[in-house]
Amino acid sequence: MRKLYGMEWPIFTFFAVVILLSGWMGVIPNQLIGGIAVLFTLGIALGELGERIPIWNKYCGGGAILTFLVCGVLVYFDIMPQNIIDISKGWMNEYSFLNVFIAILIVGSLLGIDRTLLMKSSAVFIPTILAGIIGSGIFGVIGGLIFNIEPIEILTAYVLPIMGGGAGAGAIPMAQVYADVTGADASGYLSFSLAILAVANIVAVGFAVALNIVANFWPKLSGNGELVKKGKKVETREKEKLNLTMDDIAAGIFLTAGFFVLAQLVSKEILPSVFGVAIPNFAYLIIFATLANIFNLIPENLKQGAQKCQQFCSNKLVWIQMAGVGITLIDFDEMLSVLSFNNLIIVILIILGAVLGSGWFGHLVGFFAIESSITAGLCMANMGGAGDLAVLGAAKRMDLMSYAQISSRIGGAIILLIGSIIFQFIG
Repeated sequence: MRKLYGMEWPIFTFFAVVILLSGWMGVIPNQLIGGIAVLFTLGIALGELGERIPIWNKYCGGGAILTFLVCGVLVYFDIMPQNIIDISKGWMNEYSFLNVFIAILIVGSLLGIDRTLLMKSSAVFIPTILAGIIGSGIFGVIGGLIFNIEPIEILTAYVLPIMGGGAGAGAIPMAQVYADVTGADASGYLSFSLAILAVANIVAVGFAVALNIVANFWPKLSGNGELVKKGKKVETREKEKLNLTMDDIAAGIFLTAGFFVLAQLVSKEILPSVFGVAIPNFAYLIIFATLANIFNLIPENLKQGAQKCQQFCSNKLVWIQMAGVGITLIDFDEMLSVLSFNNLIIVILIILGAVLGSGWFGHLVGFFAIESSITAGLCMANMGGAGDLAVLGAAKRMDLMSYAQISSRIGGAIILLIGSIIFQFIG
């Protein structure tokens, strides 16, 4: 029997009907338990559907994107019951679960990367990612000049969301950083970001196909799935898998909260700004989690406990979170305005810049240009984990997944850090 979210479908269907009927009747309490009931129901149903629709599941974001789109449409056309809308707003705002979600993603991702690989990639691969980001910014600004869009708008509204490592770990926390730094409402920014990111994901897959064709015509540019040229290899040692206990996972949750409060303390009281530039708590969170891993301050079992929490959020909670996003933070008028010829050209230019920047710099430091463009360029400009699979599958280079993960996780964290600085120059 096919299961939904690990449950036999009759069990899920029974409770889903009860919850949706109760929401329609307005009897679900606006509490955390009510939010779990409502958003899990919508997230599971729409997420599972999105993962099973051909083409959509590979190239258009799968369950995560379908969930936020359908929920947003139901609200836009006044079909969603008010009780469910109120509960969703409580989940996203009053309960501040979004901060929990983002903090777990950041801490678990950065602690979960092998520290040796993290240190070595910092010297070789991360600069290649930065070259791709710079290339995307330059080409994006050129596109903005063509269509009379200010450079700061290109960087904040186009480049940062596209290069941010996906929706759940990129666009959503980016919108939160935007709101924290600027004090503006995150809904308009997030609506535009998710729409432009969906377009970029499709374009990135197209570029992956094109790069594979280029590799066939100019084999000297490609390592046929190997990133590093002979004698330049960056170690990608597989970490020992521990038998994690409930204590390890509970400690991972506590570590996340501890890092978050430490970041909040520094951002609010100890060092709120550097050279006049305010540093938000999520930026400090990224810095502290990275340093804790590099200096091996956290035991391996606790690192993997935090990573297990991150995997749960990124794999199992992302649909639930996207349901909340669709109901409370999406402006469909803003999203529909994204679908234009001008924006398509700007997206293509941004991704072209990422490909050329990462490919050129990668070649300089001993990488094959094609593989460098795919991992440090395209895997920064897609929908995160699902986007990585689509890009590497289209490029026929699935063996590069470890580098793709560095791009999505560390690269996404770098974009959040960059965004926290750039947003301060808006307005």
